[in-house]
Amino acid sequence: MTVPGYLAVDSGGSGLRVAVGVPGQAPSARGESGEPVRTGARGIDPAHLMAQLAPLARRLAADAQVDELGTAVVGAAGFATLGDALRAELPGALVRELGVRTVALAADAVTAYVGALGPRPGAVVAAGTGLIAIGTDLTGWRRADGWGHLLGDCGSGAWIGRAGLEAALRAHDGRDGGSAALLASAEEQFGPVRALPGLLYPRTDRPAMLASFAPRVADCAPHDPVAAGILRAAARSMAESAAAVCPASGVPEVAFTGGLFKMGDPLLVPLREELAQRLPHARQVPAEGDPLHGCVRIATELVGGRLTLPDEPSMFCVVPAKGD
Repeated sequence: MTVPGYLAVDSGGSGLRVAVGVPGQAPSARGESGEPVRTGARGIDPAHLMAQLAPLARRLAADAQVDELGTAVVGAAGFATLGDALRAELPGALVRELGVRTVALAADAVTAYVGALGPRPGAVVAAGTGLIAIGTDLTGWRRADGWGHLLGDCGSGAWIGRAGLEAALRAHDGRDGGSAALLASAEEQFGPVRALPGLLYPRTDRPAMLASFAPRVADCAPHDPVAAGILRAAARSMAESAAAVCPASGVPEVAFTGGLFKMGDPLLVPLREELAQRLPHARQVPAEGDPLHGCVRIATELVGGRLTLPDEPSMFCVVPAKGD
């Protein structure tokens, strides 16, 4: 008898990452699209998501020799605030286009959490260009930050990059708090710093441009106290967000995931120290996997009837998949 397969989808800022497999096994086929799903007046556009997903899912199912996709798990950036149309329309579209019977929809923070820790109590800091912390005691979800580069994302790549460029400009002006090392790095990467406003302000991808300077801050940190101070402040902000969402009792686990942590010890050493001070009852553990891995884990738990994640419509929900 053929075992129905799963479809795992991670929808983020760089497009879709998709995996197909059989529950209880690692994905047999993976693929991706290079186009982010559009957002508009109704939030995340389910038609645009399906236009990219359906042909990719069919191809991957054929590659994996999976005849039937019984379960789909879709994690989407922006789902918490922009997911109404997805909740209303995507399950039916998955039934019509792919024959899926069970659909779980989640915020990308939730899939990042499950990828990192699995269905266990704790907290996860997910950091790249932006930053969000999410935690659960398995009765409900708590989130902190994730407010974007103008209002928050404290400690993120964009936040570190902006702080590093500010220190560079302070050195250029002769003001206190400047860093000659960061000034030299900024001019090497962007050219004369007098031109930075003209380069930065008109762009629609300002957070990514700011974040592109964060690795330079990490490179300078071992020999520049200003750069080291920026990373220490970033670590402090991350620990504050983790403490805001971490369960207060028991021995919860804390992990961090995302591209920002590839900077290594200049960021990780102060982060571990800050977390130990703010969450002495928690156990720091390495992330086990990424958000797509989290989608696969959720699919496997759903099929096995073992899912223990809190069901909250804005964060995570299992939706009846009914066709029109």
